[in-house]
Amino acid sequence: MKSFVKNFFMSLLCAVALSSTADVFEPDEIVNRMEMAAQWQLDHPAKFDVLEWHWAPFYMGLSDLSETTGNRKWVNEVKKTGEEHHWKFGRRPYHADDHAIGLSYIKLYQLDKNPEMIAGIQKEFDWILANPPAKTIMGANGKMRETYNRERWNWCDALYMAAPVWAGMGHVTGEDKYFDYMVQEWKQAHAWYFSEEHDLYFHDKRDIKKVSKGGKRVFWARGDGWVFGALVEILQLLPEDHPERGYFVDIYHRMAVKLLEIQKDNGTWAPNLLDPTDPAQDDTSGSVFFVYGFAWGINQGLLDRATYEPATRKGWKALCERQNEDGRLINSQPVGGYPTPFDPDSTTVFSMGTFISAGSEVWKMVQP
Repeated sequence: MKSFVKNFFMSLLCAVALSSTADVFEPDEIVNRMEMAAQWQLDHPAKFDVLEWHWAPFYMGLSDLSETTGNRKWVNEVKKTGEEHHWKFGRRPYHADDHAIGLSYIKLYQLDKNPEMIAGIQKEFDWILANPPAKTIMGANGKMRETYNRERWNWCDALYMAAPVWAGMGHVTGEDKYFDYMVQEWKQAHAWYFSEEHDLYFHDKRDIKKVSKGGKRVFWARGDGWVFGALVEILQLLPEDHPERGYFVDIYHRMAVKLLEIQKDNGTWAPNLLDPTDPAQDDTSGSVFFVYGFAWGINQGLLDRATYEPATRKGWKALCERQNEDGRLINSQPVGGYPTPFDPDSTTVFSMGTFISAGSEVWKMVQP
């Protein structure tokens, strides 16, 4: 009964807080929407293990929300999770999905300087460096596609799940070996499924020869969202004078140009990036990453404001239009690996988190 009463009054507060007539570019309203999203997700935990990859973007969103507001309440939720699980990190040594939570631990370490927070990551990464995966990502001749495996980063989500964590360890320890491994694995993944023609990443080997119903090559919005988000995180952690920084900036720019070109008129990006008819619906799970990446690039001076701010504003407005009065973001494709029809009312914890991160960068972007 108490829970019902709490949720009832929370819904009333949300209905007032998220007015459809509010200016979604007013800084206080941006923060309000970020906080409403964070609180809704905390009140409605997703049915995944809290250490799994699904939660990783949400923890990053909470960190960004604390940084935006100066209120440690939000990042302390991440800290509580880490403490309750003794800063556990991964179950499968090489599997990128099991590394994803590590970036939020690293962010907390930067705040609190508690070595326990990153000890597990360092131990596992040092073991991987001493015992590199035996499976290859490409054939012996450098051209043939190897069997899909989980020991290497040969599905594009892995570039978000693992690469920023490796970069983060390099950043906080000052040891190049972590940067070197990240660059090595990224470049092999890039050679495996980046399309030089389209400046986008195929999700995995299954997509390289796929064609949509409309006769277009298949690029999954959230898959490329994971990559674009990964680039944002890596470029925040890679030293300015690192010899490979230009390589990552170039990929970021190429993807940004393409994403600007294919943004839909309503501000979102299609689940199937090059074919908005297959399926013919909106998807926030990719769009949150693109808005986040655009706004961050503008704030860092990597993207031309006059060119990209209108698209970023259009994207943020579209996301806000798909945020319910209770703070929940809908139109998010559930767990998957390719563009497919889904219930427009669906919500995902990873989209909620990146919506908050997008808000943190839009908030900076609109400052006078």
